[in-house]
Amino acid sequence: MSAKLEKLSQNLQSVLGDRIVSLVPALNELTLVVAAVDYLAVAKILRDHRDLRFDQLIDLCGVDYSTYGGAGAWQGRRFAAVSQLLSVEMNWRLRLRVFAPDDDFPVVDSLIDVWNSVNWFEREAFDLFGIMFSGHPDLRRILTDYGFIGHPFRKDFPISGYVEMQYDQEQKRVVYQPVTIAPREITPRIIREETFGSVKLNDHG
Repeated sequence: MSAKLEKLSQNLQSVLGDRIVSLVPALNELTLVVAAVDYLAVAKILRDHRDLRFDQLIDLCGVDYSTYGGAGAWQGRRFAAVSQLLSVEMNWRLRLRVFAPDDDFPVVDSLIDVWNSVNWFEREAFDLFGIMFSGHPDLRRILTDYGFIGHPFRKDFPISGYVEMQYDQEQKRVVYQPVTIAPREITPRIIREETFGSVKLNDHG
């Protein structure tokens, strides 16, 4: 671990103390995991504390860990929100992860009052993963259609989806109907000529 990363790790441990669930270095970056109950408070500390100064949130994404490591391998909570933070003043980065306590109805606090750049990122995580962000002022779908059912980045969402849409000439509008693509297993066919691999000699031997 580099000296800069070691310094950041020490600062985080000193400032956050028992609020740290885990702090893991990997690929020259630190990943900080905190409990959902501490998430918002920790975010404010990360932004405001003089030894941290994470003034920018670069990205936030949802994660579904249900199939992580293979079927049945993952034993923790299913859904997480993962943020990428940047301190311009201190010139360091941090990955902040929080797991939603309830797999059936995943909810974590919104960070919009800490970093307003998170607005559309949280909407995307809600749309694609179904993670609710408590306190978000406008939590609507952002990529899928208004009538879309389900959350397409969840691991149990079928690749073909549940419905398809098409323009109905008689009704003069777009209509939804069940998907008509029958699921099937695709097995590649290998076709070779009977003489494949044999050596053909020319007239000169």
